[in-house]
Amino acid sequence: MEILHVLHVFVRSLMFLLLWSKCEGRESELNTVTCGSLLKLLNTRHNVRLHSHDVKYGSGSGQQSVTGVEIADDANSYWQIRGKPNRPCQRGEAIKCGQGIRITHMKTGRNLHTHHFSSPLSNNQEVSAFGENGEGDNLDVWAVQCDGIHWEREEDVRFKHVGTDVFLSVTGEQYGHPIRGQREVHGMSSANQNNWWRSMEGVFLQPSQMPLRHDEL
Repeated sequence: MEILHVLHVFVRSLMFLLLWSKCEGRESELNTVTCGSLLKLLNTRHNVRLHSHDVKYGSGSGQQSVTGVEIADDANSYWQIRGKPNRPCQRGEAIKCGQGIRITHMKTGRNLHTHHFSSPLSNNQEVSAFGENGEGDNLDVWAVQCDGIHWEREEDVRFKHVGTDVFLSVTGEQYGHPIRGQREVHGMSSANQNNWWRSMEGVFLQPSQMPLRHDEL
């Protein structure tokens, strides 16, 4: 099983490098975030990027932890934008404001997730990474809240959890060992300055010229 997991991570990383080489030099043409894009998300209030790693919470759900990091070049901060489990989106299609999406961690293949467990530091709602190979459950879906028609790359947006109505947030609490200095990411019931996010580094896919069934995510 461990060999299969290592192989899956290798294939996922190779896919990222191929997409990067294919799209490099063209991403400036895109002003919107699109389905299938691999990107980093910055919390603009606390200047940390959404991050995960194969470290489990010691309390609550015990699932894979999700944090915020100040370091800009950490590969564990890449996430892929995908459609809902029962409503995949077309690769390269612009994400609409209000659309439900999954945000999948590139390195581990687990989805950004929340549920009714308390977060370990602030006692807000725990946010974790859940599932295997990009498939989890209906608590992996987040709605993009933005102005206008589509999610613009340079726009600050919020992510509201469809299942529990909380906003993806950071309020500054810091972990100790083994993830010292990383910030807690959690869900908050109110919309405020702690839940603004902006797309940063990444590969933004262009719309496909010839849509194919296997391009759905």
